Amino acid sequence: MKSIGMLHYRKNPREVKKAYPFAAVAKMEGIPFFYFSYNNVDFNHLKINGWVYQHGEWTQKVIDFPTVIINSCNPKTKRQSAILKKLKEYAIFTSYPVGNKFKVYKKIFNAKEFSSYLIPSTKLNHPQKFISFFQEHSRVVIKPLTGNQGKKILFIEKLNEKQLFKLTDGQKVSVLNQKEMEVLIEGLVLEKKYLLQPFIECKTKAGLTYDFRLHVQKNGRGFWEITLIYPRISGNAQLISNISSGGYRGDLETFLLDEFEEESDRIKTVLEQFALTFSAHFDTLYEHSFDELGIDVGMDQLQRLWLFEVNWRPGCKHREFEVARRLIPYCIYLANRQKL
Repeated sequence: MKSIGMLHYRKNPREVKKAYPFAAVAKMEGIPFFYFSYNNVDFNHLKINGWVYQHGEWTQKVIDFPTVIINSCNPKTKRQSAILKKLKEYAIFTSYPVGNKFKVYKKIFNAKEFSSYLIPSTKLNHPQKFISFFQEHSRVVIKPLTGNQGKKILFIEKLNEKQLFKLTDGQKVSVLNQKEMEVLIEGLVLEKKYLLQPFIECKTKAGLTYDFRLHVQKNGRGFWEITLIYPRISGNAQLISNISSGGYRGDLETFLLDEFEEESDRIKTVLEQFALTFSAHFDTLYEHSFDELGIDVGMDQLQRLWLFEVNWRPGCKHREFEVARRLIPYCIYLANRQKL
């Protein structure tokens, strides 16, 4: 019998907010669903001591391996990674990583179709790259290659007087001279973990930094659908709009009407079309298909769209049921495609 399993590092589904919505939607769709953690897997007997939601509560039950596994989070240990790898021999997984920011950049750049939306980027692997960037750009951004919820992002602006640099790190702003700037950059170069980009300014009329999160998912027919599009706005003078770094989520239509007035409907259509066409294109750049993406884009003062980042696990806080409504049918779609 086909079934869906949700894999998580937490032992108990009561501690995972997504578990119940997934179980509830699976019940409505008529497919068995259970929750399990890494320690529940028995490869010798091909059984899992999982959790099922029955009669209003979670109870443990020994179950066969599922047809599809919702791998909703990363493993925390080497042992968990080994279990995850072995499980892929027995079940279909829903989620796959996109790679770090530079890997994503190169894939989109080489494919060309959406390369015009990319912010010119290079790895920060030599101090000279930083210096040469300022010959073309007055403001630059240094960000970690791997996602960090808006943390450790540095904004640097060269001041006209005496070779001084203005450095913005979160809410901390400082002025560094040339020597101090070189020492900072040399330290980052040694880490080999940073990306260098020109700064693209996206500001509201009130001067707050913002971007748009385009959350898309595959539906029960394997096609992309928009789950939600919303603006993320900095809650203060920060240059980062990420919600985890102090920003907040706004309502799309209200935001567009306030910021773009008679252009609001057109821009909404632009965002929706980009969300769907880019997702379909991005899916073709990898060996494995994706179940959902969180695409972060910005719009500059000329209303040009820029691609900031692509996330493969965008999160679904406060909209778990909305996500489950597409994810569970997609799991059924994957299960039905499995060759018998």
